This record gives sequence, C-alpha cells and structure tokens, in this order.
Amino acid sequence: MSDNQNYDETPAVPSDKLKALDRLVGTWELSGDSTGTVTYRWMDGGFFLIQDIDITVFGSNVKAVEYIGHLHPFGQEQSEDIWSRVYDTQGNTLDYVYEIEDDVLTIWGGEKGSPAYFKGTFTDNNTNEGAWTYPGGGGYSTTMRRKK
Repeated sequence: MSDNQNYDETPAVPSDKLKALDRLVGTWELSGDSTGTVTYRWMDGGFFLIQDIDITVFGSNVKAVEYIGHLHPFGQEQSEDIWSRVYDTQGNTLDYVYEIEDDVLTIWGGEKGSPAYFKGTFTDNNTNEGAWTYPGGGGYSTTMRRKK
C-alpha cells in the first residue's frame, strides 16, 4: 500500500464528537407532534451511527434510514462537523449536521447554522424533549423516550 499516496495507513479512531452521540443508542418511542419509533445503532468499527426511522409526522408515515458520521472523502481529512444523510421510502435524500453539547442535542437541516433545526434537551438518560424549527415559523415538538 505504500505506493498509493492517497491511502492513510494510520489506524483511524472515532472522534470524541462522534462518540458523544453514543447516548442516542437504543430504541426510542416518540410522542407529541410526531409519533413512532427510531432506533440508533453503531455500524461495526464505530465510525457511523445508523438510525432506523418509522414515524408519523403531520399525518404522514415516514420510513427511512440515516447514516451519521464525519465526512471523510478519499485522500482528504475528515470533516470537523458530524454529517448525516437520510434515505427515505419516498426517494428523498436529506442532509443534516449533528451536535451534542452537554445535555443539548442539535440537528441542523442542511448545514450547521441552518434556520431549519431540531434542538432537544436530555432531561435524563432516557428522555429528550425538543422541537424542530423551520424558517417562517413552522415546526413541531416531540419527546423521545428510550424503550430499550
């Protein structure tokens, strides 16, 4: 492999920012303006968190899978932010940026600092209460409770 200058032979280690998302691992039941379940689990290696989504929002069922981790294009440094991409059963692909600081989970729609975002607070290890905010005043509230 030494002939390939784009290959980094240094073993990679998941970042602390990514490891902070470990508190999401498990199956959560949603209540409020969105209902259903989401399950977060680590992909082998610990570099990507996978979310399986089966929820109802505004009367529409949403089934999707989301891959969450640092962007790390071939031959480049990994991104500072933690990005995700959602693939849903309607053919949509949606990008987000995740961040946990202390007990606050923020998920920006599109890119960090976006006017579309979720902000939720962990009131304990098994409950997160928050809301999605959309530009122009839209959004919805939701509470996640860990089932297992």
